Amino acid sequence: MMKLIAGNWKLHGNQSFAEELTSGIIGKIQKSDDRLMILCPPFTALASVISATRQSCVQVGAQDCSAHESGAYTGEVAASMVKELGAQYCIVGHSERRLYHHESNKEVACKATAAHHAGLMPIICVGEQESDRDEGRAFNVVESQLRESIPADISAKDFVIAYEPVWAIGTGKVAGVSEIADMHAFIREKLIELKGKDGQDTPLLYGGSVKPGNAAEIMGVAHVGGVLVGGASLKADDFLAIYDAA
Repeated sequence: MMKLIAGNWKLHGNQSFAEELTSGIIGKIQKSDDRLMILCPPFTALASVISATRQSCVQVGAQDCSAHESGAYTGEVAASMVKELGAQYCIVGHSERRLYHHESNKEVACKATAAHHAGLMPIICVGEQESDRDEGRAFNVVESQLRESIPADISAKDFVIAYEPVWAIGTGKVAGVSEIADMHAFIREKLIELKGKDGQDTPLLYGGSVKPGNAAEIMGVAHVGGVLVGGASLKADDFLAIYDAA
């Protein structure tokens, strides 16, 4: 299965930063049949990054989208607007959206549906808080997120799952190999329960302080089909090293 290497730039960079970073990546990346790079810049940089990558092997995604197609929703960006720009992917349900914007599993499912209907591939994020893991609730929390955040009418081939333990995002902490293996095996099992045998082919990404030094080990874990990278995606050489590690 093709490895997906997705970079979430979050709220970083202006136009010149986006152009410089994109140029530094596409100038060195080598096309591969077994790995795919996805850049997810802020909304303001989407058009320029899409334009810069149009003739390359790099694809582009948004960091979020509205659950609404149109209407009086000030500040929202519809999935169809993102698709019209030329993006292929859209992150939904990132833990920072769930935490800071109080997004529920139901809202995440609505956004995933909107992205899918617009022709985008939703990257649906799941992951437990540190307190959940400490108190033995990690698997229960992730199962609830999977069951309630994945739209019922979307097929297994039309979305990606990104497992990001919240306690490892931007903290420098990384889940141990056994923890990653156990959770990804659990997620695979639940996807097969939810979507039948096709659930065995849904890409599963790991995210949480992924760096050049640990990327190869993480992507060598069973059921890990790639990574969702935060801070290390903001430096071309680091992100390219993670891509190469795949």
